[in-house]
Amino acid sequence: MVSVSIKLPETVFSALRKNPDEFVQEMRISAAVKWYELGQISQSKAAEIAGISRAEFINALFRYQVDFMQYTAAELAEEMRNVD
Repeated sequence: MVSVSIKLPETVFSALRKNPDEFVQEMRISAAVKWYELGQISQSKAAEIAGISRAEFINALFRYQVDFMQYTAAELAEEMRNVD
């Protein structure tokens, strides 16, 4: 596991009403949700980045109002063609 250190103003914690550990966890989830929304990573990878289960990640997508299915119309049509 790699550890990354960042410096943040102390005021950011009070802005979100979170202690530093909660803030860092929320940053991980937020980043993972955005990268998933942009199609850069899978749900499994996003959950790993966020440090939560895939089911918890799907709940986070709901909380952030991001669709859990990130298919283009063409990808969805292809999936439907392959359904038995």
